[in-house]
Amino acid sequence: MTTVQWSNVFVTSKRKEIVLEALRYCAVNKGLNIYAYCVMNTHLHFLVSTEEPYILKDTIRDFKKFVAKKMIDQLLRENLLESKELLEIYRFEAMRSAKHKDYKFWKAGNHAIEVYSEKFAWIKINYIHNNPVEAGYVSFPYDWKYSSASNYYDRQVLLEEVVVLGPMIR
Repeated sequence: MTTVQWSNVFVTSKRKEIVLEALRYCAVNKGLNIYAYCVMNTHLHFLVSTEEPYILKDTIRDFKKFVAKKMIDQLLRENLLESKELLEIYRFEAMRSAKHKDYKFWKAGNHAIEVYSEKFAWIKINYIHNNPVEAGYVSFPYDWKYSSASNYYDRQVLLEEVVVLGPMIR
């Protein structure tokens, strides 16, 4: 999931915590299984599924709606120049959209890929966890605080709801 104009919004711990709050809620109340996640500054990576009777696309829709609303509220409260600039981007994008009234936070759609094997799941998990390393933010995946890599490397975790898949295949 990517923010409109790849806006650099998930840059503070308070803003990243909004994403974690939404993931926790969906795990507990919407049947979301979280196998891997990573919160980057402009986008999110997930490897997830849902339990019956929940439908993944509906859970993702609700997740995105919750995060967008909470993030807009957070930006309005912050009253910083950077926050105002982000709100202007989201207002501009809403004006270009027939579907959005005041703000448009997310780019349309998701880059969903079906996971068809355990080996492919591990390729995706490693890709997700290595995103901050590739971006030059950290040297090791488990050093990125807002990622499930810490769950897989037995480090201090922020999201207990992550379902760690068996031994890591590299």
